[in-house]
Amino acid sequence: MLIDAPWLKSGAAARVLALLNGDGEEARVVGGAVRNALLNIPTGDIDIATTALPDEVVRRAKAAGIKCVPTGIDHGTVTLVVDAQPFEVTTLREDTETYGRKAKVAFGRDWVRDAERRDFTINGLSVDADGLVHDHVGGLADIEARRVRFIGDAAQRIAEDYLRILRFFRMHAAYGAGAPDRAGYLACIAGRAGFSNLSAERVRMEMLKLLVADGAEAAVTAMADAGLLLTIVGSVTYTGPFAAMISAERALGLAPDPVRRLAALAVAVTEDAKRVAARLRLSNAETKMLDSMGHRWWRLAGMDELRARQRLYRLGEAQYRDRLMLAWARSGESFEAAYWREFAKLPQRWTAPKFPLRAADFISRGIAEGPALGHVLTLAEDAWLAADFPLAPAALAAIADQTVTRFHRDHRL
Repeated sequence: MLIDAPWLKSGAAARVLALLNGDGEEARVVGGAVRNALLNIPTGDIDIATTALPDEVVRRAKAAGIKCVPTGIDHGTVTLVVDAQPFEVTTLREDTETYGRKAKVAFGRDWVRDAERRDFTINGLSVDADGLVHDHVGGLADIEARRVRFIGDAAQRIAEDYLRILRFFRMHAAYGAGAPDRAGYLACIAGRAGFSNLSAERVRMEMLKLLVADGAEAAVTAMADAGLLLTIVGSVTYTGPFAAMISAERALGLAPDPVRRLAALAVAVTEDAKRVAARLRLSNAETKMLDSMGHRWWRLAGMDELRARQRLYRLGEAQYRDRLMLAWARSGESFEAAYWREFAKLPQRWTAPKFPLRAADFISRGIAEGPALGHVLTLAEDAWLAADFPLAPAALAAIADQTVTRFHRDHRL
């Protein structure tokens, strides 16, 4: 089979292939770039495999004036930077001894052996500079069937790296169709105890990618049925609200957000948010978002217009939207519900004004600077919100006078 990818004909990738081909050596594009080209979807990084040893790759790059970074030279990987685009170039390898996730490897010249070391058949394809696709593992048939299948024995591939369990479901969510490959699915269930050996950072990276894939809903349901989600998040998960969150995002025209979807899947209260954030080692920003969404989200159900404006003012647009969407997802109502759509779009039809009263307004009314002044400002802001955000000078003066009167009355008691 031939592919007609533009990056094979000209540009930086074509230049790297031309550099590494010839004088007894061969180079091909491998992995995801080939898979995506065959599926007619955008290509990200372009990785290249070569028969040339790392020292030879470096020599040729320097002779051509190409920047060369020895990112993993001991393992055969050199990064070449052409026109500001990085290309990982890796010498063909083959396992000489394997034991669990560890393996002794040697550089080789056998394209079949190199392909057999990879994880899934759709990632085991390579394409040469002429556009000819080389398939040593049955990847073309699996791409045609939209099937994600481990290369060789699934249990062995998983034992080499238990993160491949998550990658199996992520790849299926992104590129598969129908039910997951049964042999792979059963091997993932059998190997789920291996998650305990993985770093939280690696699990986080794969999980967040999985949650925003096109087929995330079906993949996450399959993981829940297999008992895999309990191992990952450490508690019960909610596939119904997860599916509802996806529907809500689509109804509002929002891009998929992994943390928003994670909240729908695993957060019912703030304690859940703290546990999930710690378990997955989420970033500070991700942790803050998850915690905010889990904080009394149920109070956003059944609001009137004034209460919705007050929530938007207090929370800000992003936190208001995300928390409301969690309430929406957990409500059990149809994503077409007029109530949720109306209040989800509140930030587009109403902008919260800034609180117009200042410290000087209360100092002139006899309130001394210090803790008392801060307390009075808080009381006044609450009264301003309750009055539906008035801006007329007379209304603001009345709020200021009433707040001062209330403060003095309360402090006489």
